Amino acid sequence: MRQALAQAQSARELGDVPVGAVVVRQGQVIGAGFNRREIDQDPAAHAELIAIRAAAEHLGSWRLEGCTVYVTLEPCPMCSGLMVLSRIERCVYGASDPKGGFLGTLADLSQHPRLNHHFAVVPGVLEAECAHALRSFFREIRRKRKLSD
Repeated sequence: MRQALAQAQSARELGDVPVGAVVVRQGQVIGAGFNRREIDQDPAAHAELIAIRAAAEHLGSWRLEGCTVYVTLEPCPMCSGLMVLSRIERCVYGASDPKGGFLGTLADLSQHPRLNHHFAVVPGVLEAECAHALRSFFREIRRKRKLSD
């Protein structure tokens, strides 16, 4: 999770929402990414998507069996669905997302009975640090807006 937090810091430094993700297989990071939605003006440029694509390229396969995704924020419906489709084994996340989390908060796509793949979810790892990174980022944005008004 510390490596995912480092990825999140990279997003923050570039002015994007500080969410980071890494994909690990057999103890080795095989994919990493951070949010690039603002940077690239791409609604799909989520940290998980970027990390999962990098892992698939590394393995030469879209099937990420035996892989764990570590991400600083609970994945949204798109990213949760991507984890189902890529056949990951487990997702470990830091902060819950009350507005869009789809691995337990709003719904749980990882265990949906009609889907053909299920995966383990471990919530709350380094939760305070992950949540602080997000809260401080948005607090700073609000402060800057207030100063410019």
